Amino acid sequence: MNTRKRTKVPLLSRLGTASALTAAAVGTSLLTPWAPEAVAASPGMDALRVAAAKKGTPYKWGASGPHRFDCSGLTQYAFKQAGKKLPRTAAGQYNKAQKVPTATRTRGDLVFFRSGQSVYHVGIYAGHGRIWHAPKTGAVVRLERIWSKNVTYGRVG
Repeated sequence: MNTRKRTKVPLLSRLGTASALTAAAVGTSLLTPWAPEAVAASPGMDALRVAAAKKGTPYKWGASGPHRFDCSGLTQYAFKQAGKKLPRTAAGQYNKAQKVPTATRTRGDLVFFRSGQSVYHVGIYAGHGRIWHAPKTGAVVRLERIWSKNVTYGRVG
């Protein structure tokens, strides 16, 4: 009877000199059995990265990138790069997005600023009460704290 203690050895170690390509070719997973599987990035997270990469890009009313943006132009551009089509205006994006409660908002959700029934601004939620947005004439794309309680969150699926 074998009384040796078994220890978990990462799969790469067990593969020896076999390359990752060889392992993939024969259908062997390179993930260790106890490692959590990677979660695919959501369109919202991809759009968030695109918007953050546009930090410092000047605001221009009616512009939708890639060198100038207004608020809805930035969100439209960022989601287009993430493979999702959005309407051009903040109100159109509000109408298309699936509304989510504040308690379940996640990074990459759209944040709509409202006055009464009108939507006047949109940004992409970055977490910790902040958004990436193109705020106004004379400003640039930037990360900023949400300044109003009168917001609605929306998810692009």
